[in-house]
Amino acid sequence: MEIPVRAAIWFLPFILPICLYVAFTDMRDMKIKNHAVVALAFVYVVVGLIALPPWSTGTISGSLGPFPVAFSPYIWQLLHLPIVLVAGILLNAIGAFGAGDAKFLAAAAPFVWIQDLGVLIAILLATVLGAVATHRLARHTRLRTIAPHWESWDRGKKFPMGLALAGALVMYLILGTVYGS
Repeated sequence: MEIPVRAAIWFLPFILPICLYVAFTDMRDMKIKNHAVVALAFVYVVVGLIALPPWSTGTISGSLGPFPVAFSPYIWQLLHLPIVLVAGILLNAIGAFGAGDAKFLAAAAPFVWIQDLGVLIAILLATVLGAVATHRLARHTRLRTIAPHWESWDRGKKFPMGLALAGALVMYLILGTVYGS
């Protein structure tokens, strides 16, 4: 994995409670709250200055369209946010997934190194399968009595993707603390 171990260790304790909250509120209300998404982006902006200090990590060369540029890893990672947000808005417009999911993905994007995209997709597939199976199973057992008024129990085929998306981000960062560069 390309995510630096130092960055994963710094980000994980701040991200974990936000992701737990996102998973809970999405199951309870079928909504990912805006303040949770803002908090996630805020963690990258603030904690990222410590985890990936732009003044001491050097630069990475790349291009924005036809223009060659060199930014610190902190800035490159931050650029993922608007790119994923635009893609998420377009996917939401065609009904591929909810607006909250699109906003969460955008806020989570700076935490993911582009070189780790294959690993992240594998993690996401596993968390989606596990989350759907667990949620569907719990819906038909006595576990449902613990939270009988959750919106996600009665939404038919709709599923609270915040459960899987938050789980995938946490798992990615956990693996980053062990296998990162």
